[in-house]
Amino acid sequence: MCESCGCGDPEMLPVAVHEKILAGNDRVAQHNREHFQEHGVLVINVMGSPGAGKTAVLEATARGLEGRRRLGALAGDLATERDADRLRSAGIAAKSITTGSACHLDAEMVHRALHDVEWTALDYLFIENVGNLVCPAVYDLGQAANVVTLAVTEGEDKPLKYPVMFRKADLVLLTKIDLLPYLPDVNVDAIRDALAHVMPNPMLLPVSARTGEGIERWNAWLDGLCRRGRAPATATLAST
Repeated sequence: MCESCGCGDPEMLPVAVHEKILAGNDRVAQHNREHFQEHGVLVINVMGSPGAGKTAVLEATARGLEGRRRLGALAGDLATERDADRLRSAGIAAKSITTGSACHLDAEMVHRALHDVEWTALDYLFIENVGNLVCPAVYDLGQAANVVTLAVTEGEDKPLKYPVMFRKADLVLLTKIDLLPYLPDVNVDAIRDALAHVMPNPMLLPVSARTGEGIERWNAWLDGLCRRGRAPATATLAST
């Protein structure tokens, strides 16, 4: 069980202690953010369920950019370096953060990992969070924006069942859309409607890491963050 957020056990972590932990985390997150801004590095917190396609999207991002941006990633997982290995094979400078039992990354984990990555020379640093639709949404890491991957196979009601995650998202990537022809019961409009109930500025971008569909628009969104000084580009995909 996660020892910092007490997930699944409301009596494990008293409210006052929880607030103190989050306050400490927020101080480190702000410290991280100041470093990122000082060096002009765009940092994106990529969240989503296990198997939602986080790593695959980052691999496709590197292919789509064709070396036009210097990319790095911190890959969070409970065990193994498999995701980091995949990202390195795709040309992304990657460092694994193995959490053991923790179901999320926190700002201190990110801060420590930065000492092992040549991140100051990067254009984009992706923080691939632990696969989870609950805990990662609570912790600020110092990122410029939150992106949630939602696979078409996960169900149309996920935004309604996990509202905090999607409420904090600046963009939702609807992944694995190449499977839609084989999933006649999946209604993309229903997913959009669910997001409209929980996201302050609903933004959904369908993508396929396998075919590359939507990846160019995703990369354009990232570029838009740079041009807008790291503020989420709410207008870029308003009609998506």
